[in-house]
Amino acid sequence: MAKKILLVDDAAFMRMMLKDTLTKNGYTDLYEAVDGADAVEKFSEVQPDLVIMDITMPNKDGLEALKEIRAKDGSANIVMCSAMGQESMVMEAVRSGAKDFIVKPFKADRVLKTVNNILGGA
Repeated sequence: MAKKILLVDDAAFMRMMLKDTLTKNGYTDLYEAVDGADAVEKFSEVQPDLVIMDITMPNKDGLEALKEIRAKDGSANIVMCSAMGQESMVMEAVRSGAKDFIVKPFKADRVLKTVNNILGGA
């Protein structure tokens, strides 16, 4: 059974880059959300195996969305994406239940290593 992955970023090109990397490596059941509010809604609809979510977004940031999703599903696998220099936000995300984090700009091998560690391969 294909693993469902929800990609959450307000920048379309970041979602495209992630999608591209994941698709090339066998992850094809991908969903997208454009901000934290959208992410919380899509999480309930799709019930993904993994969420890869940006920290800094409009409407509802990644930390708020992380907390809401974890409140609904304590076993949710969420990986946060952050720009360089957001260490304090990353630490808060980890304390709030994020499984891991990826620093932007993405390196394909780092993204895959993180996804494979959590999902056990495509």
